[in-house]
Amino acid sequence: MKSIKKGREPKELTEWKGLANDNWQPSYNNLRNPEKSLVKTALMEEQGYICCYCEQELIATDSHIEHFLPQNSYPEKALDFSNLLCQDQIKKGEPRHCGNLKGDNELPISPLDEDCERYFK
Repeated sequence: MKSIKKGREPKELTEWKGLANDNWQPSYNNLRNPEKSLVKTALMEEQGYICCYCEQELIATDSHIEHFLPQNSYPEKALDFSNLLCQDQIKKGEPRHCGNLKGDNELPISPLDEDCERYFK
């Protein structure tokens, strides 16, 4: 696990969330392109195109957005860019790993912690 320094959320995400009104509230489930792909690209760039957990190379077509703090437990963090990471996608036949193995559990070590790498040396 490599420490990830979070940047600012893409302006398109900020603007999309700003469209909230009495009849519509933004949620992760209704986040669509182009905003979703711009968020994913920003995440991959700030992570140096490596998975937030295993450090495998990220490929846009074979990765997805991960919520470090699970959406089920922290619904208020579902669209918080500081809680979003990008991870490698599981391929058919591979064992579960990274965020897919984490599921809705919380990890005691976070790639958002500046000193997370010391736990793996």
